[in-house]
Amino acid sequence: MKLTGAQIVVETLIELGVTDVFGYPGGQVLNLYDAIYEAGDRLHHILTAHEQGASHAADGYSRATGKVGVVIATSGPGATNLVTGIATAMLDSVPMVAITGNVPQDLIGRDSFQEIDITGITLPITKHNYFIHDVTKLADKIREAFRIAKSGRPGPVLIDIPKDIQTAVADYEPRPVDAPFPQHAPNKEKIAEAAALIDSRSRPFLHIGGGVIGSKTWDLVLELADKIDAVIGCSLMGLSAVPTDHPRFLGMQGMHGHYASSMASNDADLIIAVGTRFSDRATGNKAKFAKNARIIHIDADFAEISKNITANIGITGNIAEALRELIDSVHEANHMEWMDHIEDLREKELSFLADDPKLLTPLKVMETINRYKTADTPVATDVGQHQMWAAQYIKFQKPRKMISSGGLGTMGFGLGAAIGAAVGTGERTVLITGDGSFGMNLNELATAVTYHVPVTIVLIDNKTLGMVRQWQTLFFNHHYADTNLDVRRTDYVKLAEAFGAKGVRAATPAEFEAAFEQAIRSDDVTVIDCLIDKDEFVLPMLPPGGAIDDIITVKKKEA
Repeated sequence: MKLTGAQIVVETLIELGVTDVFGYPGGQVLNLYDAIYEAGDRLHHILTAHEQGASHAADGYSRATGKVGVVIATSGPGATNLVTGIATAMLDSVPMVAITGNVPQDLIGRDSFQEIDITGITLPITKHNYFIHDVTKLADKIREAFRIAKSGRPGPVLIDIPKDIQTAVADYEPRPVDAPFPQHAPNKEKIAEAAALIDSRSRPFLHIGGGVIGSKTWDLVLELADKIDAVIGCSLMGLSAVPTDHPRFLGMQGMHGHYASSMASNDADLIIAVGTRFSDRATGNKAKFAKNARIIHIDADFAEISKNITANIGITGNIAEALRELIDSVHEANHMEWMDHIEDLREKELSFLADDPKLLTPLKVMETINRYKTADTPVATDVGQHQMWAAQYIKFQKPRKMISSGGLGTMGFGLGAAIGAAVGTGERTVLITGDGSFGMNLNELATAVTYHVPVTIVLIDNKTLGMVRQWQTLFFNHHYADTNLDVRRTDYVKLAEAFGAKGVRAATPAEFEAAFEQAIRSDDVTVIDCLIDKDEFVLPMLPPGGAIDDIITVKKKEA
Protein backbone atom coordinates (compact mmCIF):
# COMPACT_ATOMS: atom_id res chain seq x y z
CA MET A 1 0.00 0.00 0.00
CA LYS A 2 1.11 3.58 -0.64
CA LEU A 3 1.75 5.62 2.53
CA THR A 4 3.60 8.77 3.48
CA GLY A 5 6.82 8.43 5.43
CA ALA A 6 5.01 9.64 8.56
CA GLN A 7 2.35 6.97 8.14
CA ILE A 8 5.04 4.36 7.52
CA VAL A 9 6.64 5.24 10.86
CA VAL A 10 3.36 4.74 12.71
CA GLU A 11 2.42 1.54 10.90
CA THR A 12 5.86 0.06 11.45
CA LEU A 13 5.74 0.86 15.16
CA ILE A 14 2.36 -0.87 15.42
CA GLU A 15 3.70 -3.81 13.40
CA LEU A 16 6.55 -4.11 15.95
CA GLY A 17 4.08 -4.36 18.82
CA VAL A 18 4.41 -0.80 20.13
CA THR A 19 1.28 0.34 21.99
CA ASP A 20 2.58 3.39 23.88
CA VAL A 21 4.93 6.22 22.89
CA PHE A 22 6.08 9.28 24.79
CA GLY A 23 6.92 12.61 23.25
CA TYR A 24 6.44 16.27 22.49
CA PRO A 25 5.37 17.69 19.09
CA GLY A 26 7.08 20.43 17.12
CA GLY A 27 7.50 21.85 13.63
CA GLN A 28 9.58 19.06 12.11
CA VAL A 29 7.38 16.22 13.38
CA LEU A 30 3.96 17.71 12.59
CA ASN A 31 3.42 15.18 9.83
CA LEU A 32 4.38 12.36 12.16
CA TYR A 33 2.01 13.64 14.84
CA ASP A 34 -0.79 13.89 12.29
CA ALA A 35 -0.24 10.21 11.50
CA ILE A 36 -0.26 9.40 15.21
CA TYR A 37 -3.55 11.28 15.54
CA GLU A 38 -5.08 9.23 12.75
CA ALA A 39 -3.95 6.00 14.43
CA GLY A 40 -5.05 7.09 17.90
CA ASP A 41 -7.15 3.97 18.44
CA ARG A 42 -4.08 1.77 17.91
CA LEU A 43 -1.19 3.82 19.28
CA HIS A 44 -1.36 5.66 22.61
CA HIS A 45 0.73 8.83 22.79
CA ILE A 46 1.61 10.40 26.15
CA LEU A 47 2.41 14.10 25.95
CA THR A 48 4.99 14.94 28.61
CA ALA A 49 5.89 18.37 29.95
CA HIS A 50 9.43 18.26 28.52
CA GLU A 51 11.33 16.03 26.11
CA GLN A 52 13.73 14.93 28.84
CA GLY A 53 10.76 13.68 30.83
CA ALA A 54 9.57 11.80 27.75
CA SER A 55 12.94 10.09 27.33
CA HIS A 56 12.99 9.02 30.99
CA ALA A 57 9.41 7.78 30.65
CA ALA A 58 10.35 5.63 27.66
CA ASP A 59 13.32 4.36 29.68
CA GLY A 60 11.21 3.52 32.75
CA TYR A 61 8.62 1.85 30.51
CA SER A 62 11.34 -0.38 29.08
CA ARG A 63 12.93 -1.25 32.43
CA ALA A 64 9.58 -2.22 33.93
CA THR A 65 8.27 -4.22 30.97
CA GLY A 66 11.29 -5.49 29.07
CA LYS A 67 9.86 -3.96 25.88
CA VAL A 68 11.56 -1.35 23.71
CA GLY A 69 10.59 2.13 24.94
CA VAL A 70 9.81 4.74 22.29
CA VAL A 71 10.24 8.52 22.51
CA ILE A 72 9.53 11.14 19.84
CA ALA A 73 10.82 14.72 19.60
CA THR A 74 11.15 17.47 17.05
CA SER A 75 14.42 18.83 15.69
CA GLY A 76 16.85 21.23 17.36
CA PRO A 77 16.13 21.76 21.07
CA GLY A 78 13.52 18.99 21.05
CA ALA A 79 16.16 16.52 19.95
CA THR A 80 18.91 17.82 22.23
CA ASN A 81 16.54 17.65 25.21
CA LEU A 82 16.57 13.88 24.72
CA VAL A 83 20.33 13.58 25.16
CA THR A 84 20.41 13.04 28.94
CA GLY A 85 17.68 10.41 28.69
CA ILE A 86 19.43 8.60 25.85
CA ALA A 87 22.73 8.61 27.76
CA THR A 88 20.95 7.31 30.87
CA ALA A 89 19.56 4.39 28.86
CA MET A 90 22.92 3.72 27.22
CA LEU A 91 24.85 3.43 30.46
CA ASP A 92 22.27 1.07 31.96
CA SER A 93 21.79 -1.02 28.78
CA VAL A 94 18.10 -0.15 28.34
CA PRO A 95 16.48 -0.88 24.95
CA MET A 96 14.95 2.36 23.67
CA VAL A 97 14.29 3.91 20.26
CA ALA A 98 14.31 7.71 19.93
CA ILE A 99 12.66 9.15 16.81
CA THR A 100 13.47 12.74 15.92
CA GLY A 101 12.41 14.99 13.09
CA ASN A 102 14.78 17.23 11.19
CA VAL A 103 14.59 19.98 8.60
CA PRO A 104 14.14 18.93 4.95
CA GLN A 105 17.27 17.50 3.37
CA ASP A 106 17.80 20.50 1.07
CA LEU A 107 18.16 22.66 4.21
CA ILE A 108 20.60 20.36 6.03
CA GLY A 109 23.93 22.06 6.70
CA ARG A 110 22.57 25.58 6.19
CA ASP A 111 22.02 26.45 9.87
CA SER A 112 18.29 26.32 9.26
CA PHE A 113 15.83 27.13 12.03
CA GLN A 114 15.99 24.35 14.63
CA GLU A 115 18.47 22.32 12.60
CA ILE A 116 20.89 20.21 14.61
CA ASP A 117 23.13 17.24 13.82
CA ILE A 118 21.50 14.97 16.38
CA THR A 119 23.05 11.82 14.92
CA GLY A 120 26.50 13.34 15.42
CA ILE A 121 25.64 14.49 18.93
CA THR A 122 24.29 11.09 20.02
CA LEU A 123 26.85 8.89 18.29
CA PRO A 124 28.77 8.17 21.54
CA ILE A 125 25.60 7.45 23.56
CA THR A 126 23.69 5.12 21.24
CA LYS A 127 24.25 1.56 20.08
CA HIS A 128 23.55 2.86 16.58
CA ASN A 129 21.76 5.75 14.93
CA TYR A 130 20.29 6.55 11.54
CA PHE A 131 19.77 9.59 9.32
CA ILE A 132 17.06 8.56 6.85
CA HIS A 133 17.83 9.62 3.26
CA ASP A 134 15.38 7.39 1.39
CA VAL A 135 11.71 6.88 2.27
CA THR A 136 11.72 3.45 0.61
CA LYS A 137 14.17 2.24 3.27
CA LEU A 138 12.37 3.84 6.22
CA ALA A 139 10.36 0.83 7.44
CA ASP A 140 13.35 -1.52 7.27
CA LYS A 141 15.55 0.96 9.16
CA ILE A 142 12.96 1.19 11.94
CA ARG A 143 12.73 -2.61 12.10
CA GLU A 144 16.52 -2.84 12.23
CA ALA A 145 16.69 -0.18 14.94
CA PHE A 146 14.36 -2.18 17.17
CA ARG A 147 16.30 -5.35 16.53
CA ILE A 148 19.59 -3.68 17.45
CA ALA A 149 18.09 -2.07 20.57
CA LYS A 150 17.01 -5.41 22.05
CA SER A 151 19.82 -7.68 20.82
CA GLY A 152 22.83 -8.81 22.83
CA ARG A 153 23.61 -6.10 25.33
CA PRO A 154 20.54 -3.84 24.87
CA GLY A 155 20.70 -0.09 24.43
CA PRO A 156 19.21 2.99 22.77
CA VAL A 157 19.03 3.64 19.02
CA LEU A 158 18.13 6.98 17.40
CA ILE A 159 16.38 7.51 14.05
CA ASP A 160 16.49 11.04 12.59
CA ILE A 161 13.87 11.61 9.88
CA PRO A 162 13.96 14.80 7.79
CA LYS A 163 10.61 16.43 7.06
CA ASP A 164 10.72 15.67 3.33
CA ILE A 165 11.04 11.96 4.14
CA GLN A 166 7.93 12.22 6.33
CA THR A 167 5.94 13.71 3.44
CA ALA A 168 7.31 11.48 0.68
CA VAL A 169 5.22 8.50 -0.45
CA ALA A 170 6.39 4.88 -0.73
CA ASP A 171 5.08 1.33 -0.65
CA TYR A 172 4.60 -0.24 2.77
CA GLU A 173 3.86 -3.87 3.53
CA PRO A 174 3.84 -5.26 7.07
CA ARG A 175 6.00 -8.25 7.85
CA PRO A 176 6.63 -10.58 10.82
CA VAL A 177 8.77 -9.19 13.63
CA ASP A 178 12.39 -10.31 13.56
CA ALA A 179 13.84 -12.01 16.61
CA PRO A 180 16.90 -10.38 18.20
CA PHE A 181 20.20 -11.12 16.49
CA PRO A 182 21.51 -14.50 17.69
CA GLN A 183 24.33 -14.46 20.23
CA HIS A 184 27.32 -16.72 19.87
CA ALA A 185 27.48 -19.80 22.05
CA PRO A 186 29.81 -19.68 25.06
CA ASN A 187 33.21 -21.29 24.63
CA LYS A 188 33.01 -24.87 25.95
CA GLU A 189 36.67 -24.91 26.98
CA LYS A 190 36.09 -21.80 29.07
CA ILE A 191 33.03 -23.42 30.62
CA ALA A 192 35.09 -26.49 31.55
CA GLU A 193 37.84 -24.29 33.05
CA ALA A 194 35.27 -22.33 35.03
CA ALA A 195 33.60 -25.50 36.33
CA ALA A 196 36.94 -26.89 37.49
CA LEU A 197 37.76 -23.62 39.24
CA ILE A 198 34.36 -23.53 40.97
CA ASP A 199 34.79 -27.11 42.18
CA SER A 200 38.16 -26.23 43.71
CA ARG A 201 36.88 -23.29 45.81
CA SER A 202 35.15 -23.16 49.18
CA ARG A 203 33.94 -19.55 49.51
CA PRO A 204 31.97 -18.77 46.33
CA PHE A 205 30.20 -15.44 45.77
CA LEU A 206 27.90 -14.62 42.84
CA HIS A 207 27.98 -10.95 41.84
CA ILE A 208 25.07 -10.16 39.50
CA GLY A 209 24.16 -7.05 37.55
CA GLY A 210 21.55 -5.70 35.20
CA GLY A 211 22.55 -8.23 32.56
CA VAL A 212 20.82 -10.92 34.59
CA ILE A 213 17.56 -9.00 34.31
CA GLY A 214 18.10 -8.22 30.63
CA SER A 215 18.83 -11.88 29.82
CA LYS A 216 16.03 -13.18 32.10
CA THR A 217 18.45 -15.55 33.81
CA TRP A 218 17.48 -14.96 37.44
CA ASP A 219 16.26 -18.57 37.88
CA LEU A 220 19.53 -19.92 36.51
CA VAL A 221 21.50 -17.71 38.91
CA LEU A 222 19.58 -19.18 41.85
CA GLU A 223 20.02 -22.70 40.50
CA LEU A 224 23.78 -22.24 40.21
CA ALA A 225 23.99 -20.70 43.70
CA ASP A 226 22.09 -23.63 45.18
CA LYS A 227 24.24 -26.22 43.46
CA ILE A 228 27.61 -24.73 44.45
CA ASP A 229 26.40 -23.40 47.84
CA ALA A 230 27.18 -19.78 47.03
CA VAL A 231 25.82 -16.48 48.31
CA ILE A 232 24.64 -13.70 46.02
CA GLY A 233 25.34 -9.98 45.96
CA CYS A 234 24.48 -7.47 43.27
CA SER A 235 25.17 -4.11 41.75
CA LEU A 236 22.50 -1.39 41.87
CA MET A 237 21.29 -2.54 38.44
CA GLY A 238 21.00 -6.12 39.66
CA LEU A 239 18.46 -5.28 42.37
CA SER A 240 15.18 -7.19 42.03
CA ALA A 241 16.78 -9.95 39.91
CA VAL A 242 16.40 -12.30 42.88
CA PRO A 243 13.98 -11.91 45.79
CA THR A 244 15.35 -9.74 48.59
CA ASP A 245 14.33 -12.27 51.24
CA HIS A 246 15.98 -15.23 49.48
CA PRO A 247 18.31 -16.90 52.03
CA ARG A 248 21.28 -16.71 49.68
CA PHE A 249 20.86 -13.04 48.85
CA LEU A 250 23.00 -10.52 50.77
CA GLY A 251 21.94 -7.36 48.92
CA MET A 252 23.77 -4.70 47.00
CA GLN A 253 27.52 -4.44 47.47
CA GLY A 254 29.92 -1.56 46.99
CA MET A 255 30.16 2.07 48.06
CA HIS A 256 26.78 2.10 49.83
CA GLY A 257 26.07 -1.61 49.75
CA HIS A 258 25.04 -3.91 52.56
CA TYR A 259 27.84 -4.63 54.99
CA ALA A 260 27.41 -8.41 54.72
CA SER A 261 27.44 -8.33 50.92
CA SER A 262 30.51 -6.13 50.61
CA MET A 263 32.42 -8.07 53.26
CA ALA A 264 31.48 -11.44 51.77
CA SER A 265 32.71 -10.27 48.37
CA ASN A 266 36.00 -9.28 49.99
CA ASP A 267 36.32 -12.57 51.90
CA ALA A 268 35.36 -14.85 49.00
CA ASP A 269 37.90 -17.07 47.26
CA LEU A 270 35.81 -17.09 44.08
CA ILE A 271 33.63 -14.41 42.47
CA ILE A 272 31.35 -15.39 39.62
CA ALA A 273 30.23 -12.14 38.00
CA VAL A 274 27.20 -12.32 35.72
CA GLY A 275 25.95 -9.45 33.56
CA THR A 276 27.82 -6.73 35.40
CA ARG A 277 30.63 -4.33 34.54
CA PHE A 278 32.43 -4.00 37.91
CA SER A 279 31.87 -0.25 38.10
CA ASP A 280 33.88 1.81 40.57
CA ARG A 281 30.80 2.14 42.82
CA ALA A 282 30.55 -1.64 43.08
CA THR A 283 34.25 -2.34 43.67
CA GLY A 284 35.85 0.61 45.44
CA ASN A 285 39.62 0.62 45.00
CA LYS A 286 40.09 -1.79 42.10
CA ALA A 287 43.66 -2.62 43.04
CA LYS A 288 42.45 -3.96 46.39
CA PHE A 289 39.14 -5.46 45.26
CA ALA A 290 38.64 -9.12 46.23
CA LYS A 291 42.38 -9.63 46.41
CA ASN A 292 42.06 -13.25 47.59
CA ALA A 293 39.53 -14.31 44.97
CA ARG A 294 39.72 -15.82 41.54
CA ILE A 295 37.21 -14.23 39.15
CA ILE A 296 34.95 -15.76 36.51
CA HIS A 297 33.18 -13.10 34.42
CA ILE A 298 30.15 -14.00 32.27
CA ASP A 299 28.75 -11.27 30.02
CA ALA A 300 26.99 -10.71 26.71
CA ASP A 301 29.48 -7.96 25.85
CA PHE A 302 33.05 -9.11 25.26
CA ALA A 303 34.26 -5.53 25.86
CA GLU A 304 33.41 -5.83 29.56
CA ILE A 305 35.71 -8.78 30.22
CA SER A 306 38.74 -7.50 32.18
CA LYS A 307 37.84 -3.87 31.37
CA ASN A 308 37.63 -2.84 35.02
CA ILE A 309 38.62 -5.94 36.97
CA THR A 310 40.90 -8.58 35.48
CA ALA A 311 39.06 -11.87 35.06
CA ASN A 312 40.83 -15.19 35.44
CA ILE A 313 38.23 -16.71 33.11
CA GLY A 314 36.03 -14.66 30.78
CA ILE A 315 32.94 -16.21 29.17
CA THR A 316 31.06 -14.20 26.56
CA GLY A 317 27.97 -14.72 24.47
CA ASN A 318 24.57 -16.05 25.46
CA ILE A 319 24.35 -15.70 29.25
CA ALA A 320 21.54 -18.24 29.61
CA GLU A 321 23.50 -20.88 27.69
CA ALA A 322 26.64 -20.16 29.70
CA LEU A 323 24.85 -20.54 33.03
CA ARG A 324 23.01 -23.68 31.91
CA GLU A 325 26.21 -25.36 30.76
CA LEU A 326 28.02 -24.27 33.92
CA ILE A 327 25.27 -25.68 36.14
CA ASP A 328 25.45 -28.98 34.29
CA SER A 329 29.26 -29.08 34.58
CA VAL A 330 29.87 -28.32 38.28
CA HIS A 331 29.53 -30.70 41.22
CA GLU A 332 27.15 -30.11 44.09
CA ALA A 333 28.88 -28.56 47.07
CA ASN A 334 28.29 -27.80 50.72
CA HIS A 335 30.40 -25.06 52.31
CA MET A 336 29.36 -25.06 55.98
CA GLU A 337 32.23 -22.90 57.24
CA TRP A 338 31.53 -20.27 54.57
CA MET A 339 27.84 -20.18 55.47
CA ASP A 340 28.67 -19.84 59.17
CA HIS A 341 30.88 -16.89 58.31
CA ILE A 342 28.06 -15.36 56.26
CA GLU A 343 25.70 -15.61 59.22
CA ASP A 344 28.25 -13.79 61.38
CA LEU A 345 28.38 -11.01 58.80
CA ARG A 346 24.58 -10.78 58.71
CA GLU A 347 24.41 -10.47 62.50
CA LYS A 348 27.04 -7.75 62.52
CA GLU A 349 25.13 -5.86 59.81
CA LEU A 350 21.97 -5.93 61.94
CA SER A 351 23.86 -4.29 64.79
CA PHE A 352 24.23 -1.13 62.67
CA LEU A 353 20.47 -0.59 62.29
CA ALA A 354 19.68 1.16 65.58
CA ASP A 355 16.93 3.72 65.00
CA ASP A 356 15.13 6.33 67.13
CA PRO A 357 11.48 5.19 67.26
CA LYS A 358 10.19 8.74 67.58
CA LEU A 359 11.82 10.20 64.48
CA LEU A 360 10.82 9.88 60.85
CA THR A 361 13.96 8.30 59.44
CA PRO A 362 14.76 6.89 56.00
CA LEU A 363 14.68 3.36 57.41
CA LYS A 364 11.15 3.85 58.76
CA VAL A 365 9.99 5.34 55.46
CA MET A 366 11.31 2.32 53.52
CA GLU A 367 9.92 -0.19 56.02
CA THR A 368 6.49 1.43 55.74
CA ILE A 369 6.62 1.29 51.95
CA ASN A 370 7.50 -2.42 52.21
CA ARG A 371 4.45 -3.11 54.37
CA TYR A 372 1.97 -1.59 51.94
CA LYS A 373 3.36 -2.20 48.45
CA THR A 374 2.75 -5.49 46.66
CA ALA A 375 5.11 -7.84 44.87
CA ASP A 376 3.98 -6.24 41.60
CA THR A 377 4.68 -2.63 42.65
CA PRO A 378 7.43 -0.97 40.61
CA VAL A 379 9.62 1.31 42.73
CA ALA A 380 11.38 4.13 40.90
CA THR A 381 14.02 6.40 42.38
CA ASP A 382 15.91 9.51 41.52
CA VAL A 383 19.61 9.78 42.41
CA GLY A 384 21.13 10.61 45.78
CA GLN A 385 20.82 9.47 49.38
CA HIS A 386 17.20 8.44 48.94
CA GLN A 387 18.26 6.16 46.07
CA MET A 388 20.77 4.36 48.27
CA TRP A 389 18.30 4.04 51.17
CA ALA A 390 15.82 2.50 48.73
CA ALA A 391 18.52 0.17 47.40
CA GLN A 392 19.41 -0.91 50.93
CA TYR A 393 15.96 -1.32 52.46
CA ILE A 394 13.23 -1.77 49.84
CA LYS A 395 12.29 -5.44 49.42
CA PHE A 396 11.64 -6.91 46.00
CA GLN A 397 9.94 -10.20 45.18
CA LYS A 398 9.95 -10.02 41.37
CA PRO A 399 12.37 -8.82 38.67
CA ARG A 400 12.05 -5.44 36.94
CA LYS A 401 10.61 -3.72 40.02
CA MET A 402 13.62 -1.48 40.78
CA ILE A 403 13.68 1.44 38.32
CA SER A 404 16.78 3.55 38.94
CA SER A 405 19.56 5.33 37.06
CA GLY A 406 22.85 3.64 37.89
CA GLY A 407 25.60 4.32 35.37
CA LEU A 408 24.88 7.98 34.60
CA GLY A 409 23.35 8.79 38.00
CA THR A 410 20.72 11.09 36.52
CA MET A 411 19.03 13.41 39.00
CA GLY A 412 15.56 14.21 37.63
CA PHE A 413 15.18 10.70 36.17
CA GLY A 414 12.64 9.43 38.68
CA LEU A 415 9.29 11.06 37.92
CA GLY A 416 9.42 10.45 34.18
CA ALA A 417 10.61 6.88 34.77
CA ALA A 418 7.85 6.26 37.32
CA ILE A 419 5.27 7.48 34.81
CA GLY A 420 6.70 5.16 32.16
CA ALA A 421 6.74 2.19 34.54
CA ALA A 422 3.13 2.82 35.59
CA VAL A 423 1.95 3.20 31.98
CA GLY A 424 3.79 0.04 30.93
CA THR A 425 2.69 -2.22 33.77
CA GLY A 426 -0.66 -0.72 34.75
CA GLU A 427 0.53 -0.97 38.37
CA ARG A 428 0.58 1.88 40.88
CA THR A 429 4.22 2.91 40.98
CA VAL A 430 6.04 4.37 43.96
CA LEU A 431 8.61 7.07 43.29
CA ILE A 432 11.19 7.63 46.02
CA THR A 433 12.87 10.96 45.39
CA GLY A 434 14.68 13.78 47.16
CA ASP A 435 14.02 17.50 47.17
CA GLY A 436 17.13 18.08 45.04
CA SER A 437 16.26 15.53 42.35
CA PHE A 438 12.53 16.26 42.40
CA GLY A 439 13.16 19.93 41.68
CA MET A 440 14.80 19.09 38.37
CA ASN A 441 11.80 17.59 36.56
CA LEU A 442 8.81 18.15 38.83
CA ASN A 443 6.97 19.58 35.82
CA GLU A 444 6.11 15.98 34.90
CA LEU A 445 3.52 16.09 37.70
CA ALA A 446 1.36 17.67 34.99
CA THR A 447 1.79 14.53 32.89
CA ALA A 448 0.91 12.16 35.73
CA VAL A 449 -2.20 14.14 36.66
CA THR A 450 -3.37 14.69 33.06
CA TYR A 451 -3.23 10.99 32.19
CA HIS A 452 -4.33 9.74 35.65
CA VAL A 453 -1.08 7.79 35.90
CA PRO A 454 -1.06 5.84 39.19
CA VAL A 455 2.02 7.27 40.90
CA THR A 456 2.70 7.83 44.60
CA ILE A 457 5.62 10.18 45.21
CA VAL A 458 7.57 9.84 48.45
CA LEU A 459 9.68 12.99 48.72
CA ILE A 460 12.59 12.68 51.14
CA ASP A 461 12.77 16.33 52.11
CA ASN A 462 15.92 17.14 54.09
CA LYS A 463 16.33 20.69 52.78
CA THR A 464 19.73 19.86 51.30
CA LEU A 465 21.52 18.07 48.50
CA GLY A 466 21.96 15.19 50.90
CA MET A 467 24.59 13.01 49.25
CA VAL A 468 26.78 16.00 48.42
CA ARG A 469 26.36 17.28 51.98
CA GLN A 470 27.41 13.88 53.31
CA TRP A 471 30.63 14.07 51.28
CA GLN A 472 31.18 17.66 52.38
CA THR A 473 30.80 16.55 56.01
CA LEU A 474 33.20 13.62 55.70
CA PHE A 475 35.80 14.90 53.25
CA PHE A 476 35.50 18.70 52.89
CA ASN A 477 35.64 19.99 56.47
CA HIS A 478 31.90 20.78 56.68
CA HIS A 479 32.13 23.31 53.85
CA TYR A 480 28.49 23.18 52.76
CA ALA A 481 29.01 25.02 49.49
CA ASP A 482 25.72 25.47 47.64
CA THR A 483 24.04 22.37 49.06
CA ASN A 484 21.65 24.08 51.46
CA LEU A 485 18.11 24.06 50.03
CA ASP A 486 16.60 25.88 53.03
CA VAL A 487 16.90 29.02 50.95
CA ARG A 488 14.22 27.70 48.63
CA ARG A 489 10.71 28.51 49.75
CA THR A 490 8.94 25.76 47.83
CA ASP A 491 5.90 24.32 49.60
CA TYR A 492 5.60 20.84 48.11
CA VAL A 493 2.08 20.30 49.39
CA LYS A 494 0.82 23.47 47.69
CA LEU A 495 2.92 22.65 44.63
CA ALA A 496 1.25 19.25 44.29
CA GLU A 497 -2.17 20.84 44.63
CA ALA A 498 -1.32 23.44 42.00
CA PHE A 499 -0.61 20.64 39.53
CA GLY A 500 -3.89 18.92 40.43
CA ALA A 501 -2.31 16.23 42.60
CA LYS A 502 -2.84 15.60 46.29
CA GLY A 503 -0.20 16.90 48.70
CA VAL A 504 0.45 15.64 52.24
CA ARG A 505 3.17 16.51 54.74
CA ALA A 506 4.59 13.95 57.17
CA ALA A 507 6.92 14.72 60.07
CA THR A 508 6.45 11.58 62.20
CA PRO A 509 6.37 7.84 61.50
CA ALA A 510 2.63 7.73 62.22
CA GLU A 511 1.90 10.63 59.89
CA PHE A 512 3.85 9.02 57.08
CA GLU A 513 2.21 5.63 57.53
CA ALA A 514 -1.26 7.17 57.45
CA ALA A 515 -0.42 9.23 54.37
CA PHE A 516 1.21 6.36 52.49
CA GLU A 517 -1.53 3.86 53.27
CA GLN A 518 -4.13 6.26 51.89
CA ALA A 519 -2.01 7.19 48.86
CA ILE A 520 -1.19 3.63 47.79
CA ARG A 521 -4.91 2.77 47.83
CA SER A 522 -6.02 5.97 46.16
CA ASP A 523 -6.69 6.80 42.54
CA ASP A 524 -4.95 10.17 43.00
CA VAL A 525 -1.42 11.21 42.17
CA THR A 526 -0.07 11.97 45.64
CA VAL A 527 3.06 13.77 46.83
CA ILE A 528 4.06 12.95 50.42
CA ASP A 529 6.53 15.53 51.72
CA CYS A 530 8.61 13.61 54.30
CA LEU A 531 10.56 15.88 56.64
CA ILE A 532 13.90 14.20 57.34
CA ASP A 533 16.91 15.45 59.28
CA LYS A 534 19.50 16.92 56.93
CA ASP A 535 22.35 15.11 58.67
CA GLU A 536 21.06 11.58 58.10
CA PHE A 537 23.84 9.56 56.48
CA VAL A 538 23.79 6.65 54.04
CA LEU A 539 25.88 3.96 55.69
CA PRO A 540 27.83 1.77 55.22
CA MET A 541 30.09 3.77 52.94
CA LEU A 542 33.33 3.10 51.18
CA PRO A 543 35.17 6.42 50.82
CA PRO A 544 35.89 7.41 47.22
CA GLY A 545 38.89 5.38 46.11
CA GLY A 546 38.72 3.40 49.35
CA ALA A 547 38.81 -0.35 49.91
CA ILE A 548 36.85 -2.61 52.23
CA ASP A 549 39.32 -1.91 55.04
CA ASP A 550 38.20 1.75 54.92
CA ILE A 551 34.49 1.02 55.26
CA ILE A 552 32.51 3.48 57.40
CA THR A 553 29.69 1.78 59.29
CA VAL A 554 28.71 4.35 61.92
CA LYS A 555 28.54 8.11 61.92
CA LYS A 556 31.12 9.61 64.27
CA LYS A 557 29.80 12.10 66.77
CA GLU A 558 31.08 15.60 66.24
CA ALA A 559 33.29 17.00 68.98
